[in-house]
Amino acid sequence: MKRIIVSLLFLITAIAAKSQDAKFNNILYGVAYYHEYMPYERLEKDVQMMEDAGINVVRMGESTWSLFEPNDGVFEFSWLDRVVDRMEKAGIKVIIGTPTYSIPAWMAKKHPEILAVRLDGSVNSYGIRQNTDLTNPTYLFYCERIIRKVAEHYAKHPSVIGFQVDNETSTYGAANSDMQGNFVDYLKNKYKTVDSLNRTWGLQYWGMTLNDWDEFPSRQGTRNPCYKLEWDRFVMKVPADFIKWQASIVNEYKRKDQFVTHDFMPWLTSIDQCSASKSLDIMSLNIYHDTQDKVKGEDVIWADDVYRSLKKTNFLITETNAQAIGWDAKGQYPPFDGQPRLFVYSHLASGANMVEYWHWHSIHYGQETYWKGVLGHDLEPNRFYNEVSKIAHELKEIGPKLVNLKIKNKVAILYSRDSDVGMGYLPIKDGNVYSDVMRQMHRAAFRQNIGIDFVFADNPDFTGYELLLVPPLYIASNALLTKISDFVKQGGHVIMSVKSGFCDENSAVRHEKAPGPLREPAGFYYQEFSSVNEMSLSNDPFKVGVENNKVSNWVEFIIPENAKTIASYDDQFFGKYPAITENKFGNGSFIYEGCLVNDEIQSAIITKKAEDLGLISKENRARYPVIIKSGTNDKGKAIHYYLNYSNKSLNVVYNFNSGTNLFTKRAMNNGENINLNPWDVAIVEE
Repeated sequence: MKRIIVSLLFLITAIAAKSQDAKFNNILYGVAYYHEYMPYERLEKDVQMMEDAGINVVRMGESTWSLFEPNDGVFEFSWLDRVVDRMEKAGIKVIIGTPTYSIPAWMAKKHPEILAVRLDGSVNSYGIRQNTDLTNPTYLFYCERIIRKVAEHYAKHPSVIGFQVDNETSTYGAANSDMQGNFVDYLKNKYKTVDSLNRTWGLQYWGMTLNDWDEFPSRQGTRNPCYKLEWDRFVMKVPADFIKWQASIVNEYKRKDQFVTHDFMPWLTSIDQCSASKSLDIMSLNIYHDTQDKVKGEDVIWADDVYRSLKKTNFLITETNAQAIGWDAKGQYPPFDGQPRLFVYSHLASGANMVEYWHWHSIHYGQETYWKGVLGHDLEPNRFYNEVSKIAHELKEIGPKLVNLKIKNKVAILYSRDSDVGMGYLPIKDGNVYSDVMRQMHRAAFRQNIGIDFVFADNPDFTGYELLLVPPLYIASNALLTKISDFVKQGGHVIMSVKSGFCDENSAVRHEKAPGPLREPAGFYYQEFSSVNEMSLSNDPFKVGVENNKVSNWVEFIIPENAKTIASYDDQFFGKYPAITENKFGNGSFIYEGCLVNDEIQSAIITKKAEDLGLISKENRARYPVIIKSGTNDKGKAIHYYLNYSNKSLNVVYNFNSGTNLFTKRAMNNGENINLNPWDVAIVEE
């Protein structure tokens, strides 16, 4: 009964949670701040240093349930009130987090049943955060109580501009009895009867048909891909519902000028971001990446493109690299001079309205001792602090011209969460093939200065896009495949990778010639496939050179019907089958990769199509390591970012209408050179 009540509670409150766009009049630039972690009293000094640096926002509170509620039902806020009050005096805005991701010790001792039990039977221990079963009624009781106390207390404070609900939420591997029971309830609601489930999942295989729901087996040890898919969907739904539930509670207290957000990690299969986004006023992202000579521009901002696309609007960076990062001391790589500034403006160029570091100071104890903050362990100004100060003072002046950047791209990647997890059930090679191809396609476009959005298979909207990049669409409904076909017929263009259209929406293989409903727009079919070692393509069709003219791992025996072969295998047997095809269908085109291609070939395919469509120039075009990103500001003026991801000084031609370099105040005319120092940035406002 408790489980049913909890499920209904999630449903009702999720419906009640309504989001609105958050409004900003300047870029927010700041840090997570935990004065409670300090080895001695230094609030005045910290705030003064923040003021001197130009920091205008801090985030706090999400990690300290044990201080908010030191004993069951005993609530203390004075310890944080003095910090929030001091921030108000300094004119620094505050984001308050609900502390539900890290339970107090008394709760773990009193209710050990709330700790997550994993599929292998191991129990999450106390002593680390994110260790609970989100569906446990006792845990939810305590969560609701503390959320209401925190929201009621801080919604009234003038310096509090928003609330972050929970922190980097997933199910933490929970497979407790509550999770399993709620999963069965979820299946009952979706499939209605066990007969329907038996047919859809093919449970007659190995004689595993069910007579009643009470025979339903646990996830542990199951081999059925249909079961695995529904379990993974449920596992991603639970934390999304949890966030929506929290947002609905906070919405009862927050002012109209305050926002509700959640700080997501870039991992796309830990939670259903599409569902969770509907209850949030703005999306937030925690993104960490390499630095020094290992930094790659696409790693800094690939997830920005995802989270901007979820609500088709601006977003916040709630955590990113300050100095070095790591849960040990083995990988300490603080950024080179200029790199922190490059990273901040990279996020702003991608639509971020805030960049915050985790965190203000380096911690002197605990697991994250070497996850360094703006200040080092000596808590004094340093090289990174000085660069933060430079950035903050720049943003104070030019931030109003950069905030709320509107970005409009004509190329999108179709992301399928089902295919992302489903490709791993019966993999074609080691590793995450789906994620590898998705990142490869994004990287290829990014490095050619092709702006990228994401559209989501849950509810795809192709409106306004000319080119659609599709990683292996292994699991897809007929409706989705028909929508892609219609997109091509109506003048759109598609570049698609292997295994697409192979399974239906239940992860069951289609009983028709592959690629199923995509056969007509693709202009071919196939009935066989093969694992392969590395092979070359005949005659280097993409002019990438002998060393790079390679494909690998997987070959589909494509039989063209209307499709044109644009690449073949240089192999006695496989050479009779096309490796890559293109079909003209309706008013559009459909390119299909019947094998796994490398970065160079993928880049050549995407670049040529973008050039043919006039999305990028064939000549005089900047390429990586110079990245150019554009958008429109609140005054309707075009903003152009020039980002140098290299340790060399570079010149790049300014190819837009006349404008002003916002840093130098120098007038810029079309055809003039912009000089970029190593790891440098230039911004021009038309």
